[in-house]
Amino acid sequence: MTGSLASSPGRGMTDLDTKLGGVLGGRTASAFAKAFGIQTVGDLVNHYPRRYARRGELTALSQLPLNEDVTIVAEVREVRKRPMKARKGSIVEAKISDGTGVLTLTFFNQPWREGDLTPGTRGIFAGKVSDYHGSLQLTHPDYELFDDDLPSEPDSARRWAETLIPIYPATGSVASWQVHNAMALALDSLGTIADPVPEEVRSVRGLVSFDQALRWIHRPETELEVTRAREALRFHEAFVLQSALLQQRANARQEHAVPRVPAAGGYLERFDAALPFELTADQRRVSAEIARDLSLGTPMNRLLQGEVGSGKTVVALRGMLAVADSGGQSALLAPTEVLAGQHLRSIVRVLGPDLAAELMPTLLTGQLSTAQRKKALLRTVSGQARIVIGTHALISPTVTFYDLGLVVVDEQHRFGVEQREALRLKGASPPHVLVMTATPIPRTVAMTVFGDLDVSTIAELPIGRQRIESFVVPLAEKPGWMNRVWERVSEEVAQGRQVFVVCPAISAKEVEDDGSGLPQEPAEAAIATVEDTAALIRENPHLASARVQSLHGRMPSDHKDEVMLGFAAGAIDVLVATTVIEVGVDVPNASAMVVLDADRFGVSQLHQLRGRVGRGGVPGLCLFVVRAAKETVARERVEAVAATLDGFQLAQVDLELRREGDVLGARQSGGRSSLRLLHVAHDGEIISDARAAARALLDVDPGFAEHDALRAALTRRLDAETRPFLGKN
Repeated sequence: MTGSLASSPGRGMTDLDTKLGGVLGGRTASAFAKAFGIQTVGDLVNHYPRRYARRGELTALSQLPLNEDVTIVAEVREVRKRPMKARKGSIVEAKISDGTGVLTLTFFNQPWREGDLTPGTRGIFAGKVSDYHGSLQLTHPDYELFDDDLPSEPDSARRWAETLIPIYPATGSVASWQVHNAMALALDSLGTIADPVPEEVRSVRGLVSFDQALRWIHRPETELEVTRAREALRFHEAFVLQSALLQQRANARQEHAVPRVPAAGGYLERFDAALPFELTADQRRVSAEIARDLSLGTPMNRLLQGEVGSGKTVVALRGMLAVADSGGQSALLAPTEVLAGQHLRSIVRVLGPDLAAELMPTLLTGQLSTAQRKKALLRTVSGQARIVIGTHALISPTVTFYDLGLVVVDEQHRFGVEQREALRLKGASPPHVLVMTATPIPRTVAMTVFGDLDVSTIAELPIGRQRIESFVVPLAEKPGWMNRVWERVSEEVAQGRQVFVVCPAISAKEVEDDGSGLPQEPAEAAIATVEDTAALIRENPHLASARVQSLHGRMPSDHKDEVMLGFAAGAIDVLVATTVIEVGVDVPNASAMVVLDADRFGVSQLHQLRGRVGRGGVPGLCLFVVRAAKETVARERVEAVAATLDGFQLAQVDLELRREGDVLGARQSGGRSSLRLLHVAHDGEIISDARAAARALLDVDPGFAEHDALRAALTRRLDAETRPFLGKN
């Protein structure tokens, strides 16, 4: 490639922990930090190529997506310079081709490009594809030309053409070949890299060393080297991750917790005696698992997963009552004020007036008035409130518990590791921890993300839960069906039932934070919004008499509570909302749901939303309205949800349709997955094998005291987890 590399430092001068500025210079290091979150040499060499091109290979230009950044290999066919008409200066236009399609490169006031881009030259070109009068073009693209002279001898020419060129994940500010050049500097500066995976573990599996794998993946001579490098690096990722999780688990079991055992005739016994329904077999089994954990002198760290409406909250409440019997308090952390308020009302109702008066369940959120907050804080610090329910406000330094014995985190994917840890540290001694999710988790994800937790599953639904019928309304093929959707809504309302209508945005200018932690884009004009949809429903002649209200996360807390209470009381017929109603909202009379632009939601989110209906005495109905065309991934997601009510089956579908960066974001405060080559959807055997190897090593070498390279890798991983870009794992 053109552009000589700066002279490299001698081998052995740097290691994986060396700051990138010491190798690339401060300006380049800053660009890499901003573009990729890369800060050290170790971060850089773990930035793997996404694919490989060859000098003799040309990219199919006809398949380039509009308005997206691309990196392509192509040949310059012609170049010309012409003056600009409207003002002084010139335009250089170069046409590049793959033999079938043509792409134009456009440069303004850069006349030297005419001499640089000579016909017949091949290279890598990068930029955003745009359409100019029906022709594809890149404006002011970056490029790197192949300046090697084509060898004349056949064998040499073939080797030249087949040389693998790594194509790296890139951004508008850092191109693939800039990563390539930086990688060369980094690799040349490194000595032999110590391997966290012990030699005896590698040799049994026929894996090359970490050092060899890194050099092969960045500088391969053959496809076989790429394959062997990826095999070794996948196992390396899995082994380091599982070692970290197992070590965390072992460390947690070294802590001392106060055993929490129910008292004879105490709160739990009285609650069970008054319970108006029978627990399912799954609820009884999981309750026993939690009771056993609570009775031990080591902290419980358990994940409770269960379908929407499977009765997780009742199981968690039984644990809270066991803690209350021992004189302790429980904190229930909920992601939204709507859900926190719902939990308070639900718990008070299930406890009954006598137990509620004694246990004094207390709400603590950021929207309380000064007087309300002072009262809640006093109840919490004095121990009067045996159950404290709240949002992020529970983590505030001003919140102090008398004796925090149990932390329950509902919808755990909405919280980061730091938030859960901040609440856990409020206990005088380590409290027991129970995290809950209504999003079923595939086994490989549970191993990869929650390998430091014990996992309990409630798959059985309570007796009396109704089935939910789900249908896709494909507007791309059947635009007229939208009228029938509103007629169907009016039929439910006419029978005295209530309906949810879910939109992906609040207004054309605002998109509600979906809890992922990722930047939210303004809504597009065509997207269904709460404001427009509510107005549309009020104007619909079929729903002229319906009582319609809106609900979204940007509303004041008291207004949200007022709307939810009104809907729960039956004073609202149609509730037009964002995903603020995704979890925890329990209105038995809500029989139907319409999800507009359902193709903009994920599989798990659609399944969660659907779980808000069918909770009363009649079957539920869910209509997924989509604009996406047939055979698109977005359409496949919605059709998969409509085809089954099995959340565990859908979780696997979700994992296969999406990259695990999204799925694992559940554990990561919405950050990106720190996995590079490991795919949890397909690499279950590798993950299981690595976990077994890590467990065997930890058994004979507690704390990995005799494995310096592994300890260093675990430290690097821990350091990386403090960076927002890499997120939590």
